[in-house]
Amino acid sequence: MENISVEELKSRLDSGEKLNIIDVREPHENAEFNIGGLLIPLGKIQTMQIDEIEDLKNQELILYCRSGNRSGQGCLFLDAMGFKNTKNLTGGMLAWQEKFGTTK
Repeated sequence: MENISVEELKSRLDSGEKLNIIDVREPHENAEFNIGGLLIPLGKIQTMQIDEIEDLKNQELILYCRSGNRSGQGCLFLDAMGFKNTKNLTGGMLAWQEKFGTTK
């Protein structure tokens, strides 16, 4: 697992880069505000219900949550399952909203 800053992620999104972004929050949190990531709550990752991303084991996956805690845990679980390039969004959506507001 590596970390990625909200500034770096936004810059990569703004440049049109195709990224594999995963939101590990709960559905109600995702509905309130999200940056377009695939919703796979942390509980599903912990119970290995990850069929949607199984074929991305060798690709970069950027995980985010509210503050960076759950996404860090998600990265560790995925790393243990053989994923090679997980990144945790430092500060999560709190840092994103503090820096950029509610824009994607």
